[in-house]
Amino acid sequence: MTLGAKLRYLREIEGALRGLGREMTQQEIVRSIKKDSGQTISQSYLSQIENGTRPHLTNSSRMVLAKFFRVHPGYLVDDPEGYQTELISDLGGLENKLDLWLINGAQRFRRDPELNQALLDVARHEDSRLCLVLLGAIVENPGLAERLMQVLKKPAPAREIHSENGA
Repeated sequence: MTLGAKLRYLREIEGALRGLGREMTQQEIVRSIKKDSGQTISQSYLSQIENGTRPHLTNSSRMVLAKFFRVHPGYLVDDPEGYQTELISDLGGLENKLDLWLINGAQRFRRDPELNQALLDVARHEDSRLCLVLLGAIVENPGLAERLMQVLKKPAPAREIHSENGA
């Protein structure tokens, strides 16, 4: 993945994490960096990086962006030709691509603990495909997801406490 593609991806993820339902614009990133850290980076600089006219970040810009997006500074470079982010193994038919996809998704949404844990739980399940097919069936039925959440998230009934003398 190119540096520009990584920045576009990070803007998309940041927008989702902030509840925007869309990617953050370059200008929103610039304003947020200024607000959060007091540091500056220009929108035109981000644009040049994203569209490939400027192939590399300066070290100071890399550090500002890495801190803002909460990624390792080493992530903010072009990946070498043929670089793979997924584990490659013949064991278990490439370690079940679906489970790897779910685990990668969990990592990307690590700032949302409930979603992160749900993705990991599905990936660890004996039949993660069945879990996702079931989820599809649940969301196809109007109101079922909400009713299930009400039932599953009910607090456990209070347990009686007995004293040693049986009272």
